[in-house]
Amino acid sequence: MCSQTSAAVISSAFTAAPYPDSKKPIGSIRFQPLPLSPSYCKVSSRISAMAKPNDALSVDTSLSPRVKALKPSKTMVITDLASTLVQSGVPVIRLAAGEPDFDTPQIVAEAGMNAIRDGFTRYTLNAGITELREAICHKLKEENGLSYAPDQILVSNGAKQSLLQAVLAVCSPGDEVIIPAPYWVSYTEQARLADATPVIIPTKISDNFLLNPKDLESKLTEKSRLLILCSPSNPTGSVYPKSLLEEIARIVAKHPRLMVLSDEIYEHIIYAPATHTSFASLPNMYERTLTVNGFSKAFAMTGWRLGYLAGPKHIVAACSKLQGQVSSGASSIAQKAGVAALGLGKAGGETVAEMVKAYRERRDFLVKNFREMDGVKISEPQGAFYLFIDFSAYYGSEVEGFGLISDSSSLALYFLDKFQVAMVPGDAFGDDTCIRISYATSLDVLRAAVVKIRKALEPLRATVSV
Repeated sequence: MCSQTSAAVISSAFTAAPYPDSKKPIGSIRFQPLPLSPSYCKVSSRISAMAKPNDALSVDTSLSPRVKALKPSKTMVITDLASTLVQSGVPVIRLAAGEPDFDTPQIVAEAGMNAIRDGFTRYTLNAGITELREAICHKLKEENGLSYAPDQILVSNGAKQSLLQAVLAVCSPGDEVIIPAPYWVSYTEQARLADATPVIIPTKISDNFLLNPKDLESKLTEKSRLLILCSPSNPTGSVYPKSLLEEIARIVAKHPRLMVLSDEIYEHIIYAPATHTSFASLPNMYERTLTVNGFSKAFAMTGWRLGYLAGPKHIVAACSKLQGQVSSGASSIAQKAGVAALGLGKAGGETVAEMVKAYRERRDFLVKNFREMDGVKISEPQGAFYLFIDFSAYYGSEVEGFGLISDSSSLALYFLDKFQVAMVPGDAFGDDTCIRISYATSLDVLRAAVVKIRKALEPLRATVSV
């Protein structure tokens, strides 16, 4: 008989190794176990057997302190867990992954298949095929008002790789990386991999989670090397208006060492009247800005693994040198598909516009429903496909058969373990008051999720005044 339970597996997923200076355990609560299916038990047993150390080994198998201190991506952990539970027969509603539910556009998929048929399956230039880099330059000129040459573009295996290489190329040990919170889960860890220090600046839901320029100015020092901005934002969906970016740019201009890493991966998923402004297009910011974008979100190409970096030539060259020792160039097949994606028209043309229309409909449905729930605070997202919802009014409640709900991790665990709705706790993004919901799924699924979330909150109202 399998000794594991769904609750035990879920709890372990929410319990990540804390940083050395962390004093607060994650997800340390008690709950009633639920039985797992036989198929899940078999998989779990095989994994456990593989993980058992060999007592006969005498070699040093210790890990690098840098890697040991690295915090796992909680979005990846929860997404993988939810998928595993579904495969084992647990009907989980998955709202954790930031992955479009649409298929890759047919013309883009055909370009990839044609690349295979035509034998375009060998190594490419490390920086990316010239055709794609020229297409990226054209896109940046026409859509963002930015003039780059192909040697200022580096194509990588996803925007995440582009971000990491930029951080490693620019930051030295002891430098400070300024990160507004809530932030995407990998920013802080990438800074630590560069032996830099993340400096977190909290934002407020009442300010739509936008960085206050005065708060930024108060945190900048001679050690400040990189400011990371993400607009539209993961996890909040907030979009920085041009006027606010201009204020931030004026502050950045006062600090000679400070550069800006602008993550614009959700650029095309934006809801009017909000508009996107590339930070590098602002006065005096072109030489200071590293712009990262990619194909995963807007073009529903997550599995193709294709992103890019644009910036000053010498920094892009440094990132390219790093990439040459890490992965070399991106997939030749994915690059041909990327050329086709950029050929769909400005902002992805009608193909992407239809996806954005669906995302907006889903957003409106969720915003309306969550605003009707007692004790819930939300900021209406202007882009991306996430809601970052403040459920902190329910902290402190205790549920029979589960235990105390004290923070975002325990609340997310409660939703998943008792009501089979997978969401990401806000502490993963630097804000423990909230939980992130991805609405990159159908309206039918979202309707079912809202019903379950309402039901989950009912027993909490008995012990918490909202």
